[in-house]
Amino acid sequence: MVVRRTLLTRALAGLTTTLLASTVALLGGVPAAHADTAVTVSVDANRPLGSIPSIGSGVNTAVFDGQMNSSATPSLIAGAGFKAVRYPGGSVSDAYHWQTNTEENGGYVAPNTGFDAFMGTVRAAGAQPVITVNYGSGTPDEAAAWVRYANITKGYGIKYWEVGNEVPGNGEYSNGSGWELDKHSSHSATTYATNLLQFVSAMKAVDPGVKIGAVLTTPGSWPDGITGPGDTADWNHTVLSIAGPKIDFVIVHHYPSTTSESDLLTKPQADIPRITSTVRSLINQYAGSNAPNVGIAITETNGQRDVDTAPDALFAPDEYLTWWENGIFNVDWWDLRNGTDCSSVTNVDGATDYADGGLVSSGASCEPALNTPFAPYHSLQLITKLGAPGDTMLSSTSSTSLVSAHAVRRGNGDLDVMLINKDPNNAANVALSYNGFTPSSATPTVWSYLKNAGGLSSAATGGPSQQTVPPYSIVVVQLHPSGAAATGSLHAVGASKCLDVPGATTTAGTQVQLWDCIGSANQRWTATSSGQLTVYSGSSQMCLDAYGAGTASGTKAVIWSCTGGTNQQWKLNSDGSITSALSGLCLDAAGGGTTDGTLVQLWNCTGAANQKWQLN
Repeated sequence: MVVRRTLLTRALAGLTTTLLASTVALLGGVPAAHADTAVTVSVDANRPLGSIPSIGSGVNTAVFDGQMNSSATPSLIAGAGFKAVRYPGGSVSDAYHWQTNTEENGGYVAPNTGFDAFMGTVRAAGAQPVITVNYGSGTPDEAAAWVRYANITKGYGIKYWEVGNEVPGNGEYSNGSGWELDKHSSHSATTYATNLLQFVSAMKAVDPGVKIGAVLTTPGSWPDGITGPGDTADWNHTVLSIAGPKIDFVIVHHYPSTTSESDLLTKPQADIPRITSTVRSLINQYAGSNAPNVGIAITETNGQRDVDTAPDALFAPDEYLTWWENGIFNVDWWDLRNGTDCSSVTNVDGATDYADGGLVSSGASCEPALNTPFAPYHSLQLITKLGAPGDTMLSSTSSTSLVSAHAVRRGNGDLDVMLINKDPNNAANVALSYNGFTPSSATPTVWSYLKNAGGLSSAATGGPSQQTVPPYSIVVVQLHPSGAAATGSLHAVGASKCLDVPGATTTAGTQVQLWDCIGSANQRWTATSSGQLTVYSGSSQMCLDAYGAGTASGTKAVIWSCTGGTNQQWKLNSDGSITSALSGLCLDAAGGGTTDGTLVQLWNCTGAANQKWQLN
């Protein structure tokens, strides 16, 4: 299989020797051996960093992958927790014609990789597609026809569409020599932005609900800052000044330039806040009143060194989580299967690296069996043990750059912490502390991805305030609140409102509702060890109650004097749902409502956003 790489593999050639030399001078090598490191990590449950995005975790697929739609693929996607799958695959997108499943100029497209087959795979995996339409050799009409077929004819309901892949790689900034096909007579940023508006208009005329993304260059990487022929500013300023008010999101790719393993492992913290701040500033500068609506997606990333082994495995979850903590709504790994010609097989930290770059083996002659997961697959899978879409990310700090920490508050009140030890030689003895959360003294469950392991493992080990992380390994510590009770606002994830007792009444039988979160007593709920959800305190205390002990969909959720009955017992589940112990029905914002005053009821569990809750 031909190895297909995209922007930064080629763009790195454009970085200057001076930049690389400066990087080498500033960054050290792998740390020398020393005693186990004492580390302190602090988690602040009172400082939320937003919710895990619904399609935050994604992966690329490509039409050159003959296994794209094999029976094994949906379980591989779902098993890693991927909620988004990008298609048709990197630079192929700017040469791909979806109606004929062909690539311009005779490029290779594997059998059974057409759009409908892809959609069957994505649906089976429980994920959403992210589609890149053909800008390089396509037209607005071709893109609009794709939207029409997908969302009108087939009813797929695809929301996110990119216009082009790495369009700045079309030769505009490299004397006509580029890797991204672009058959327009002009390759300038002005031309792309002007044409982009035609794509937006044509595609939204078919389905006004679709979200259209514009391609940007990565701030700080080639060709950012270069003004091309025919433009008066660089790519990002030009594109956003023309199209900013009309687009829904922007696309950035992140393939960090690195000099060593240890350098790679600094990049999530070193690059992501800077890139995000720069892009957000440009959006605010040019998008006008549309700026708050414009999201940022990282539709390709990969560490690009030691890609099948421990270094890229440590990089991957740190990358995803740091992007999410900085407000990015989608991150897609390049890619599920990539391939290798077996010419660059090396030993990295005691494991074989095939220079593949995919998350699972493509079955090349030098590789393990087809679909065998590589190290980054396992480490990304570990994110599913930390949190799920809708859970709240929390601020956390570490006393050393050799240990990254990420924390999440679950919808059921639990708190989980990921610790990434970037030291290849020494364990990290981590002292954990918490603000706004008191953990149970019970031994926590700890999920681990250990250096060069063939999968995840779990054990009850350590304590809530002390954990040991082996060298080059990742752990997720899962903690319950003290006394198995937690108090806070009960957030309706789909509405960004809170569960509220109307008028702060204490009248039994009052149906609860959604309302703007204000933190008042009529919005403060306690999940007790006996399964009750109580509001108020002392003689005024009331319980959330399935009215009349109802067991049918549509039963009102009301407040009532606490009786201890099963119609007042609730289970706060890890997926964010709250179910009645009596009926198994889910707490539901009626009709999917998101406005103040929306009534809350019990309904058959659907997994929809109007049935997701967070107590924090």
